[in-house]
Amino acid sequence: MKRGIIFDIQKFCVHDGPGIRTSVFLKGCMMRCIWCHNPESFELGIQIARDNLKCSLCGKCAEICPQKVHHPESGKMVMNPQNCVKCGRCIEECPQEALRFFGREVDADEVIEEVLKDRKYYESSGGGVTFTGGEPTLQFEFLMELLMKSKEANLHTCLETNGIIPHDNLEKLCPYVDLFLLDYKATGNEEYKRFTGVEPHMFFSTLDYLESQEKPVILRCPVVQGLNDTDVHFEAIKELKGKYRCIQSVEIMPYHSLGRQKWEAIGREYTLEHLESATPELKELWESKIG
Repeated sequence: MKRGIIFDIQKFCVHDGPGIRTSVFLKGCMMRCIWCHNPESFELGIQIARDNLKCSLCGKCAEICPQKVHHPESGKMVMNPQNCVKCGRCIEECPQEALRFFGREVDADEVIEEVLKDRKYYESSGGGVTFTGGEPTLQFEFLMELLMKSKEANLHTCLETNGIIPHDNLEKLCPYVDLFLLDYKATGNEEYKRFTGVEPHMFFSTLDYLESQEKPVILRCPVVQGLNDTDVHFEAIKELKGKYRCIQSVEIMPYHSLGRQKWEAIGREYTLEHLESATPELKELWESKIG
């Protein structure tokens, strides 16, 4: 039985594929998108996090932690997460419940059992299960077992991915995925790497293979004002939509700032600190640019 690390299971999702779905979030990602709203997915392992809005600076965590993970600095508590051994003592003792772990280890049967609790909603709406992250293909063996068990249960499966998938793995995945939600981040090698930390050639290789296999794709395009909201990028999205028959539709994913506190919680600097969420009017404008 394969075991993996997830950081969330969300029920009654209606934006992660057709119908009513359950979305399973796997930890780990090779990208470091500067706008990411799930930065807790970056690291593959379980990690400690602090909600500074709840923290009262009582210092209990620093007192109880033998690894010196927590310490006061400049009027707030900061962490050295690399020292954490995941004992959980600080979480148990925090009077404000400001500490938590992101991630938990599970086996595939546990996940599928939870997913199947809502089978009646999938059947009535044409929904199913979506595996997302992070980049779920980083936990490849675990993901394969989840997908195979989902198909054994006759569930419709979606895979949200950034497309950075070795070809051999992609071949193995394809028979078990009904719909790919493929993220296209930016246009141009330099821009792609600047915003995500990786180059885009494997994304295009994945898209080419999905086209050859006639696998349905929804192209998901995160757009952030002042970064990738350029005419060049929108024109490239429009060209991809026209070139690849496998692309059923394109979704513009406007920037929102909801992930800002998560970056702080895991001790990472958020470079878009002062950027506000895109307005509905701005999203409508962006959508008009791709036709």
